[in-house]
Amino acid sequence: MKKLATSFIVLLILLVSCNQTKTKVKTKSEPVSKPQTSEILTSAQNLFAPLPETAENKNNPVTAEKVALGKALYFDKILSKNQTESCNTCHNLDTYGVDNKPVSPGDKKGVFGNRNSPTTLNAAFHIAQFWDGREPDVEAQAGGPVLNPVEMGMPNEQEVEKRLSNSKLYKEMFAKAFPNDKNPVNYENMKKAIGAFERKLVTPSRFDAFLKGDESALSEDEKKGLDLFISKGCASCHSGALLGGNSFQKFGVHANYWEYTHSPKIDNGRYDITKNEADKYVFKVPSLRNIEKTYPYFHDGSVKDLSEAVKIMGKVELNQDLSDEEVASIVTFLKSLTGKVPEQLKKS
Repeated sequence: MKKLATSFIVLLILLVSCNQTKTKVKTKSEPVSKPQTSEILTSAQNLFAPLPETAENKNNPVTAEKVALGKALYFDKILSKNQTESCNTCHNLDTYGVDNKPVSPGDKKGVFGNRNSPTTLNAAFHIAQFWDGREPDVEAQAGGPVLNPVEMGMPNEQEVEKRLSNSKLYKEMFAKAFPNDKNPVNYENMKKAIGAFERKLVTPSRFDAFLKGDESALSEDEKKGLDLFISKGCASCHSGALLGGNSFQKFGVHANYWEYTHSPKIDNGRYDITKNEADKYVFKVPSLRNIEKTYPYFHDGSVKDLSEAVKIMGKVELNQDLSDEEVASIVTFLKSLTGKVPEQLKKS
């Protein structure tokens, strides 16, 4: 009887011990995905940043009156010689600040630009403007296309000012936007107004919510793509709040870019501005914000498909032959960068 009782007690101890072990194992295996997600979040927070609400400029404070004037000017064809083009023609806010064409037509029929029109969305955060970085900010950029003979074709600043001064509405709007100026309708103020408007063209996405700590803002597949984007080295150039736009890099570090793209001609990039041999084929790194919508890609708009663009970048910039599966994963992540243009800034 004693032997039976002893055996029962031993069996009971073994069962309890076994149950505790099972419980411990279960506890250890439960949060497998959470630490992995947290590691990705931490890595992302070290490399990227959420978009601010407005791209401020101390030399051109953003006011409601400037934004209203800048919006009117952005959509008005009065700024082109034959009144066929507006800023929005090439930088259409209904299609994410681009026209989805390799190069854009100008004011004169049959004439086209020689580089792809980049998006105006979030552009005010960039280190500089244009593919070759020849202007420092969106205010300076706004004055370039208006006088460019290939783009909007206006002969000079005075003619622009004359047209705007002949408009009673614009005279009133300029006066409200620049109340301290004796003669507010001038070319510099036109640039400031358009710049102020573009400084409001900010498009946060689910990725920003993720960076702020909401781990559910991205799907598991998007997180995998993000992890791959980082581990493959894409973030070495495409970092910061814009995932790009903050540096100049050579297009074709490991191979000539034109051998992999459909480029119609070889573009020297910043070299044409600086005449520095080191700047040959160097361009401003584009932002990847809204990248799925801002095709075609590269400075010449030579590639329309995002997957092809990713594969090309892997080869010519990172010297890696990305598999179709890896490309698809990275593209899945890139689509999480698509935001929305504020409705109040679109054409009424």
